[in-house]
This record gives sequence, C-alpha cells and structure tokens, in this order.
Amino acid sequence: MKQRNFKQVDVFTPTPYLGNPLAVVLDGSGLDDEAMQRFARWTNLSETTFVLPPTQPGADYRVRIFTPGGELPFAGHPTLGTCHSWLQAGGQPKDNEFIVQECKVGLVKIRREPGTQRLAFAAPALKRSAPSPVMLAQVVAAMGLAPQQIRAAQLLDNGPVWLGLLLDAPETVLQLTPDHKTLARLDAKVGVAALYPSEPAPALIARANREARAFGTSHTAAAGEFAPDMEVRGFVAPVGIDEDPVTGSLNASLAQWLIAEGHAPAKYVASQGVCLGRAGQIHIEQDAAGQVWVGGESVTCVDGQVTL
Repeated sequence: MKQRNFKQVDVFTPTPYLGNPLAVVLDGSGLDDEAMQRFARWTNLSETTFVLPPTQPGADYRVRIFTPGGELPFAGHPTLGTCHSWLQAGGQPKDNEFIVQECKVGLVKIRREPGTQRLAFAAPALKRSAPSPVMLAQVVAAMGLAPQQIRAAQLLDNGPVWLGLLLDAPETVLQLTPDHKTLARLDAKVGVAALYPSEPAPALIARANREARAFGTSHTAAAGEFAPDMEVRGFVAPVGIDEDPVTGSLNASLAQWLIAEGHAPAKYVASQGVCLGRAGQIHIEQDAAGQVWVGGESVTCVDGQVTL
C-alpha cells in the first residue's frame, strides 16, 4: 500500500455540492481489479476512477471506471471529472485541440469549451433499437406512467444500456416515483426526458418556480441562474442506486437519439438532479460534422492523498 494523489470532484455544476460527485485516484498503477473494486465500494459514490498510463497510441491517459457493483466501459461524468482532475494535477495533452482519454469503450475525445470553464466529451457511437412491447409495458407500469404520457421510447447503448423515454412534460418527469425494486428485478436502467415549451417569459418563470420548489430558499439563486431546455432523470436500481444525480452517458445517448429523430434541437441545455437537491447542467451541442458533444463544469471539493 502507498500514498496516492486523490481528488473528489463535483461534475456538471459550477457550484460545489450541486452536481454529481466523483472519486479520482490519480495514480492507479499496481492496483489489481479487486483493490479497485474494494475502494469503489468504500467510497460508495456512483463512480470511482483510477488513472493509469495509456496503452493506445494517441491517448493522453487511461481510466478505469468502477461503480460500487462493478466496472463500466464508459461513463460521462467520470470522463469529465477525471479529465478535470488530470489537467488540474498538471497533465499535459499531446494535442493542442483535444485531450484523448482511453477507456474500455475505446478512445474518447474531450475538448475545452472556448470562453468557459467547461469540458465536453465526444459522445461515443450509439447503438439504438426499439424496446420489446412486453419490456416497455413492464417498465412503464413500474414507473407509474400512463401510456399516453410516453412520446417516444428507445433502447440506447453507448457502453451502458438505457431504456430512454421521452415524456409529455417536464412536470411528469419531476413527479415520478418509480417502483425501484421492480426496475431492479427487470434489470432496467431508465432515462426519462421532457422538453420545456419554447415560449420565453412563461417558460422562464415556470423553470424558476420548479427550481425554488425543489431547492427551497437556500439554493434557489444557485439553481435558478440557468433556464434549461430539457428536464432529465436517470433511474439505476440495477446497479444499487435508485437515482443518479447527473448522468453524462445517459445525456449523450438521449441527445444522439432525440436530435436524430427531430425531437430536440442541435444545441440545448439539460437539467438533471433537481429531485435530489442538485442542479446539474448538461450542455449539448451537435457540430457541423454531426458529432454530439456533452459538456459541463467540474469543481474540486477534496484534494489530498489516499492510502491504497
């Protein structure tokens, strides 16, 4: 065992403790799978990452991503949080334009967003298909939804597999109280989304009110500084967590699906985590080449060493 540099960062937020926390071990060399998994269980966060030397040409670093229950091939908030930590610790990318992360899904490009503190990752290739009617009916029932509240549904796979549901209204998204035990039994990770109306003033007022209801007076200002275009929630009972605060992989796959099908514009800001007292901000943009970028800010909350 030795002392290793360690950070705990909050991702998809400019304000500490309003995003999704991530544990980052900046030197994972010499740790075997069991040691990594044991530490991930101990942190008890949705994800813990370990930075390693790259093995593929062009990569700046390699990362392994663990939940308390197992390893993931890719995840969004660990990608941004690990990159933020690596840069803050003095990492120097080989390329002036992109930082290149190696993970089990392959090489992922990350860019600095001009004029902001945001990093954005290139959404990995998405496989999508129609869910089976039986599975969809079971999940919809477990979510407490009526069929008429579903605008579209799709199985989304960019490493993690999600059942994506586009719902009729943000209020529907925010009021959901799923049967998490049933979702775990069905082995269904479910991502739900709904767009806010495009009319300016009423929509802004409605969004500010929903932030105020969720956060109370103490966090209203911090949460209400931005007016999202979309409300998102991610339910992940199969991995031992009822709801994830802010989910990069889910937002990436939702964006690729919804933009491709004409349900969402090529550029928007999504909100996630309101029902958990968070104020996640996910910036989505599809570039001229059709690549979807998923961006957000990260802030360091804990900086020190861990004995591993």
